[in-house]
Amino acid sequence: MQQHTISVLVNDQPGVLTRVATLFGQRGFNIDSITVGGTEEQGLSRMIISTGGDDRQINQLMKQLHKLIDVISVTNLSENPFVSRELALIKVTASPSQLAELNGIVEPFRAAIVDVGPSSLIVQVTGDTEKIDALLVLLQSYGVIELTRTGSVAMARSIVPVTAAATV
Repeated sequence: MQQHTISVLVNDQPGVLTRVATLFGQRGFNIDSITVGGTEEQGLSRMIISTGGDDRQINQLMKQLHKLIDVISVTNLSENPFVSRELALIKVTASPSQLAELNGIVEPFRAAIVDVGPSSLIVQVTGDTEKIDALLVLLQSYGVIELTRTGSVAMARSIVPVTAAATV
């Protein structure tokens, strides 16, 4: 099963998220990740949804999404290059004497220690799913107490035509 990232532009109205999530459930799709937030235009929100399925299934799902009230547009970001990021906060068991050691682990990931307590600390990391998963593997030996992750936010890359790129 192939992973797809779908962008759904909707009117910012109560019940829209419920209708979209219900449609996924009724069609037998699992939502692996969903984020919703405001857009550059007042009164509109953008949903970024990660789900699995083959191309035919995803195309059918997108047609069904288009039929929902308050859905303005639906785009399969996975069809073209796109940028995707998520945020994770990871609480790790650590004594103050381990702070420098842990800082050395998180620094290559461009992560930051954002809170230090007497027996734990919180690491903030942003990036693609694989980057966050890799940092989690390294932090497991210290003892991950708590983990929270946002869903992916994504946007299509700006595509430069080949002829224009050649003259630059």
